[in-house]
Amino acid sequence: MGTFLTVNFYELQSRNRWRTFYLLFFFILILGLLGWAADQYTEAGGAFTLFALLYAGIQSLVSYFWGDRMVLRSMSAVPANPAIPKERELLHVVEEMAIAAGLPMPKVYVIPDPSPNAFATGRDPEHASVAVTQGLLDLMNREELQGVIAHEISHIRHRDILVMTLAATLAGAIVILADLMRRWIFYAPPRRSRSRRESGSGGGFLILIALVIVVLAPVIARLLALAVSRAREYLADAGAAELTRNPLGLARALEKIALSPPMRISTTSTAHLFIADPRTRGLSNPHGSLWSSLWATHPPITERIALLKAMAGVTGDAA
Repeated sequence: MGTFLTVNFYELQSRNRWRTFYLLFFFILILGLLGWAADQYTEAGGAFTLFALLYAGIQSLVSYFWGDRMVLRSMSAVPANPAIPKERELLHVVEEMAIAAGLPMPKVYVIPDPSPNAFATGRDPEHASVAVTQGLLDLMNREELQGVIAHEISHIRHRDILVMTLAATLAGAIVILADLMRRWIFYAPPRRSRSRRESGSGGGFLILIALVIVVLAPVIARLLALAVSRAREYLADAGAAELTRNPLGLARALEKIALSPPMRISTTSTAHLFIADPRTRGLSNPHGSLWSSLWATHPPITERIALLKAMAGVTGDAA
């Protein structure tokens, strides 16, 4: 089966904890800068900064404790039924991969959508869930299903779900706050206090900086969240190869997913959670340009397939 990519998963978990810290720090910093920018423009005396930080904190807590339930409900996911043969096999595969990873058995759900896809959610291994579409159950053989489930179990093992969920939540909070502040700036002219009039161009320069922050903050936050999502997909692919000792199973599954139509269920806010972007499909020219790649939730599926085949010692299109 070739030479597998060697991964120290304890080191990865430790690295992810630090990445989570840095990520949260960066997003809180952006939120603080947004609040400062609005305070500079409106002379609100720190009220906008406090509001921005409180808003982010509340959003993060809601996402941490209830985000998984909200996502599963939005996907119309239902618990897997062991009385149905395909779903019974799914439960067995999830149990096998959880045991291989040394994790508790996650809850298992089925999404009523004909397009093959899957995702994992939950704040930690003790509160994790794995959801797959009906299309995935219908299209995949057991080895391919194992590869997909191992990928999702790897996300749980590395605690990627918490990182990606918080990143998406905070990025969304920044976008919303920046939009509110832009509207405020548009409809409410800046207050020109006596001290600011006396400062002359200095006050104008601060307002200019504030406007730049309001415009750029949501763009930077969104790009960072997407970059984190793409990096986590590569790590989960490697983790799936390590758990199954069969990277070709996941490679073949990704090929089938790429050649299937997009999901019918709306996934605009949850696309980053899935094993492959549920909104687009295709094996050739997956993102088009560098600019579109920067805004992609997932790395090019062709690159992921090529890396998995390389792990198995397979070159070219042979599988």
